[in-house]
Amino acid sequence: MNGPASTEKTTCECLVASLSADLCAVPRHAAARRILTGLGLGLLATGAALGLGLGIRHDLMAAMHGGGFWMKAAYAATLGALGLAATLRLARPDCGPQRKLWLLLLPLALLSVMATAELLHTPRAQWLDMWLGHSWKACAGVVLLLSLPILTGLLWALKRLAPTRLALAGATAGLAAGAWAACLYCLHCPETSAVFVLTWYSLGIALATGLGALLGPRLLRW
Repeated sequence: MNGPASTEKTTCECLVASLSADLCAVPRHAAARRILTGLGLGLLATGAALGLGLGIRHDLMAAMHGGGFWMKAAYAATLGALGLAATLRLARPDCGPQRKLWLLLLPLALLSVMATAELLHTPRAQWLDMWLGHSWKACAGVVLLLSLPILTGLLWALKRLAPTRLALAGATAGLAAGAWAACLYCLHCPETSAVFVLTWYSLGIALATGLGALLGPRLLRW
């Protein structure tokens, strides 16, 4: 005899059948390609904004022969790569515990060692100038603004995937966006002190991370 339970079971089976009728295989590395597409579009927009708004430093070729330029770029690019890898893991619903997030501390720790060594080899009277440089008032805010197109691209990519830890996914996307924006900002910024980069670049990246954490639950909800 058919009862309510039997009817409900039949309805569920029909629903499952209809949802699975048009399933097709997902291309391998589809999530990575989507994340990289979002990153690439954001980088193009940020690069255009940097070139048109701030401009590239006129002595860039000479600066690239110095260690300060590559110190900044390596710090930002390493954080950007680690943030992007974490974002890709969090784009999947079965991401599991994020035990590797501690790796994000390694570039910060290494730069802290470099900044400490820099201070130890510099007269104390020059410490404030090293810390503030010529652009401390603008640096963090500019990095945050430059991160917005990249963050938009990464959130667009995540929205089309299946993250379940929305605040954390947004935070890692923000971190990646801030770090890659800081990397591009090296093309304009004349500062070469590790103490400056550790403070003001990191602050801009932290602001982008916080913005991503705030936007994640609002924009990535299924």
